Amino acid sequence: MAKIIGLTGGIGSGKTTVAKQFESLGVPVYIADEAAKEVAKTPEAIAQIRAIFGSEIFDGDQINRQKLANIVFGDTEKLQELNHIIHPLVKQHFDKWLEEYKLLPFVIREAAILFESGSYLDCDTIITVTAPLELRIERVVNRDNTSRDAILKRMQNQWTDEMKIAKSDFVIENSSLESTKNQVTKIYSELQIL
Repeated sequence: MAKIIGLTGGIGSGKTTVAKQFESLGVPVYIADEAAKEVAKTPEAIAQIRAIFGSEIFDGDQINRQKLANIVFGDTEKLQELNHIIHPLVKQHFDKWLEEYKLLPFVIREAAILFESGSYLDCDTIITVTAPLELRIERVVNRDNTSRDAILKRMQNQWTDEMKIAKSDFVIENSSLESTKNQVTKIYSELQIL
């Protein structure tokens, strides 16, 4: 069975950049956030989300992600309720995806909240991506066209880098593309012999 390499990091740390570099080396990468968006569209998820959050967060049959985000990132209990719906569905989705790659040496499971969701317990090795706080904020402001306050609010719902690093096997400092690429290549080589 393929080993599961967890890849995580706070918002704006550059997980996607690192994931793409692993993909360029031929490693299949599962992006949990993309999977969560897909499973949230299933009838099962929609029914549960509507029951808890009401019809006002829907535009017709579609979840208005911005309205939902405004609720859950301001209310820890509501965020937990949403996670209790989505996380089991993402786990099922990942397990099906993994079947396709089970004969490979390893795959990457990228998730912003790998630790917070408990998904790290299913991983054989964990890589945490870090970057300086101001650089992370700048990246997210540019990427999502959002406010500094909104980003800081989301960061409060994630483990700190220190907490993640303490439970990680590898750490990638993602400040420059060239340096990050070199770190990924080095870790890729080490993963080949684990």
